Amino acid sequence: MEKQVTLKINNIPVTVPEGTTILEAARKAHIEIPTLCYLKDVSCVGSCRMCVVEATGARGLVAACVYPVAEGMEVRTNTEKCRQSRKMTLELLLSKHKKKCLSCERNHNCELQKLSLGYSVDEDRFKGEDYVLPIDDSAPYVVRDNDKCINCMRCVAACRNQNVNAIGPIGRGFHVHIGSAFDMPLSESVCVGCGQCVVACPVGALSERSTIDEVWSALANPAKKVLFFTAPSIRATLGEAFDLPVGTNVEGKMVAAIRRLGPAAVFNMDVTADLTIMEEASELINRIKTGKPMPMFTSCCPAWVKFVEQRYPEMIPHLSSCKSPQQMFGALLKSYWCEKNGIAPENVYTVSVIPCTAKKYECHRPEMEGDVDAAITTRELARMIKTAGIKFTELPDEEFDNPFSTATGGGAIFGATGGVMEAALRTAAHMMDGSFEVLDFFAVRGTNPYKEATYLVAGNALRVAVVSGLKNATELLEKIRSGEKHYDFIEVMACPGGCVNGGGQPTLSDSVRNTVELKDARAKALYSSDTLNALRRPSDSPVMDMIYNDYLGFPNSHKAHEILHTSYHADKRI
Repeated sequence: MEKQVTLKINNIPVTVPEGTTILEAARKAHIEIPTLCYLKDVSCVGSCRMCVVEATGARGLVAACVYPVAEGMEVRTNTEKCRQSRKMTLELLLSKHKKKCLSCERNHNCELQKLSLGYSVDEDRFKGEDYVLPIDDSAPYVVRDNDKCINCMRCVAACRNQNVNAIGPIGRGFHVHIGSAFDMPLSESVCVGCGQCVVACPVGALSERSTIDEVWSALANPAKKVLFFTAPSIRATLGEAFDLPVGTNVEGKMVAAIRRLGPAAVFNMDVTADLTIMEEASELINRIKTGKPMPMFTSCCPAWVKFVEQRYPEMIPHLSSCKSPQQMFGALLKSYWCEKNGIAPENVYTVSVIPCTAKKYECHRPEMEGDVDAAITTRELARMIKTAGIKFTELPDEEFDNPFSTATGGGAIFGATGGVMEAALRTAAHMMDGSFEVLDFFAVRGTNPYKEATYLVAGNALRVAVVSGLKNATELLEKIRSGEKHYDFIEVMACPGGCVNGGGQPTLSDSVRNTVELKDARAKALYSSDTLNALRRPSDSPVMDMIYNDYLGFPNSHKAHEILHTSYHADKRI
């Protein structure tokens, strides 16, 4: 049995397991100690000194995020000494911080701003040296403004946790800053665009490269037919930008809000999630029958694909040739939908709403250039809705536009780790054995970073694995490379927990991120959509029947390959 320790925090008795930090113990006493460099599951280094407290047995102030509790310890979190130390820390940080709060994307949602207000700091107490660093906007997905950076290192930790290591501290002392090796532009680094650094940043030093202005221009252009389509996870996260509880499904309000931005149709990207499964399941079966390279990896995550192209080029033949749901939808709209409606593709402007910054890079890949004109994140959509003065929480629920409105539960769960695998298993198993009716594959569900299972289908043992987070993907790839593990089909999502935790999702306050299991709450909303949907297997969707009967013929047909499939190539930068 785990040894328990009893201590007092601000005279409140608390009993916690041995090894618990003061920061964690304080939460049991309903006391929130301020932090900056600390972020649950990302960073815990005690470097910013915002969480300093006084504790018996300690010399001077200690960092609560790393200091362990002890039996009989007495902790005081809000003494004059603690408050003055925190205030001094904030004023020193502000001495070299670009104070452009009014135009900053984190305005009113900035940890530094919130703490500075709470501690009544004098933002100009210390006049720092005028040290201006260039803004790095070289990449199509993330912008870095180091003059806003407070060197908390959370972005560095997030990148290291992903095993990408594209950024780190450069220089020493006052001149230290965050950047890529040799200060090269982000676009030339090994960055894969996952955006985990953006959601980890407590200030506005990192943001997605916005395409909001381009979308507004398209909406104002009478010569353009604007078509929006929203990724599966957006319904489970957009509400957070309007102060709704984490995991609230706002699908109907999301559709209604987009319609009020301007003259546009709003389609359901779950449809092309279903389409991805039809193509991917057929490709898997074909690989099994013809002896093509196994295992087959999913390819719907562009950050994961880029990671393979850079680090494991020998694995490229194992990637599914399927485009992602985003790229499939863009391609389908500019072919099938345009032909059906007699509209020239050049008069259509396609906008995907996505949880991911890497999707911005994906739509500019040469192999798929032109399928999607703009990819905007959940955060960008929320900003557009607020700018337009739309009262989001008061909107009625509205449905997606036809003919791409109806999708299956299998499409909805694409946004959670294991969802692509489960949807694929439902369809692939049924394709291989028409009597196979199992719809729930619980072994691949949940936010655990590494899951594996074996299913017996039509006399074949189908060995599958699911990983999320590129560090976990690396471990899996090394096991495959060494021969330790053997699988037939593998789902990989670059972001821990999948798209529900993507780099384009709402930036919540640290007090929420450090106490709420975001991945679980958001994924729960998607699985609820799946359970409530009368259609749960993509092969049962009437929209799939329409697309194949009207246009594509059958999964993996020549025409399907022309429109819905692509190829990937080794990246020689490392």
